[in-house]
Amino acid sequence: MDPELAAWLVSAAAEPALAAAAAEADPDSVAAAQRLRRNWEPAQAAAALTQARLRRRAVTKFGSVAQQLFFTTDGLEQATRAEVARWRARRFREAGVDRVVDVGCGLGADALAFAEAGLEVVVLEADATTAVLAAANLAGRGRVITGDATCGDGLNALQAELSAGAAVFIDPARRTAAGRSWRVLDFSPSWDFATGLLAGNFGCIKGAPGLPSALIPPGAGATWVSHRGDLVEASIWSSGPRQAVLLPSGAVLDADSSVPVSVGEVERYLYEPDPAVLRSGASSRLAALMNAHRLSPEVAYLSSTESQQTPFATGFEVLAVMPYSERELRAWVRRERIGVLEIKVRGLDVDPAVLRRRLKLSGPVSATVVLTPTGSGARALVVRRLPH
Repeated sequence: MDPELAAWLVSAAAEPALAAAAAEADPDSVAAAQRLRRNWEPAQAAAALTQARLRRRAVTKFGSVAQQLFFTTDGLEQATRAEVARWRARRFREAGVDRVVDVGCGLGADALAFAEAGLEVVVLEADATTAVLAAANLAGRGRVITGDATCGDGLNALQAELSAGAAVFIDPARRTAAGRSWRVLDFSPSWDFATGLLAGNFGCIKGAPGLPSALIPPGAGATWVSHRGDLVEASIWSSGPRQAVLLPSGAVLDADSSVPVSVGEVERYLYEPDPAVLRSGASSRLAALMNAHRLSPEVAYLSSTESQQTPFATGFEVLAVMPYSERELRAWVRRERIGVLEIKVRGLDVDPAVLRRRLKLSGPVSATVVLTPTGSGARALVVRRLPH
């Protein structure tokens, strides 16, 4: 979509087309396109139908407000979930920030959260079409500057804001012509440029969940954020500890690699740490807090004699323990008449989907098994989830 079409899409003139597209049961259908083309140009009809489709998808990230926002396919994919953006905005506010420059704002999801938190917002966006949509999404709640933050007027504007004391937020684009990329060398602006903005300024870089720890600058803080059980990002901060953050609860667990963790046998209860705990390196501290041990040095499952409630791990009661072999597991599912089997695997070269097919499940009973190495060899644990 070019900037001219984007400008039409966000104007009052497009409202009837957007309403007609929203009323379509299937915006991707040929029939829907034919109906809208009776009243609008093909490019306009396609743009309105695309918005209808993207707004429906966006509800999972933004809730009902998605129906008032404008999206692109790539922008929606990278946009921060609303609850995560609000969490970040609160951290800026708690740090005493009253003005923030959002570098590479995309569709403005984070900028919206900053504005809602009461911060003054200036956004920079290199792509002209995206900048048009971001301006519409912000609806006067932030100043939008179209330009590349690494050069020319965009760089001048960025430097002026930082010199005036603004904090900085940057979410580097992670796409190439081939599609989404997790390679740091493909980030735009570059990782070196992004980390350089944190020197001398309060700020945050939104990174991919699997960001290698080696790329975190010395002295910087880092938060691995889990949203409703999904690991969604690694945030790099100008300073602070390394933490696991669970949303929407807001539970925080600092990492402490100096805490030793013992290795022991399977006890009555098993705990699977949240993915943010695992990525942040906070599982050792969690084990110490729970008086639990690992089943293997390489695997993060924790085991304890006590049933405990924690937001940082999913708990299971261990009902049975058997040596892991496909033959023994097949005999067990036949004996217990298992027809539905959840298979959780860590530290073993097992494909749960393939194994499930090979077991030829049949029966009325549902069960969960955990396949894991232990100090006594590979084990299959029959478990039951503990209530939250």
